[in-house]
Amino acid sequence: LPVKKKPRTFYSAEQLEELEKMFQEDHYPDNEKRREIAAVVGVTPQRILIWFQNRRAKWRKLQKLSIKGNRKYPASSA
Repeated sequence: LPVKKKPRTFYSAEQLEELEKMFQEDHYPDNEKRREIAAVVGVTPQRILIWFQNRRAKWRKLQKLSIKGNRKYPASSA
């Protein structure tokens, strides 16, 4: 049987701004904090959980790329 996927959640610019602000404060919000964020943003706590998981993955990827970039072009080459 095919797995039913949830429809994609699209966030407004205001929602994303709020989520990004929360992400800067805490990368791993607990259950209570996720509920608070969900109430402010206007989506379910489950959607907040998924958003934070995806955002942490993006953050780790950017960290990895930035480290790679620093190795490629060392600042002390002159």
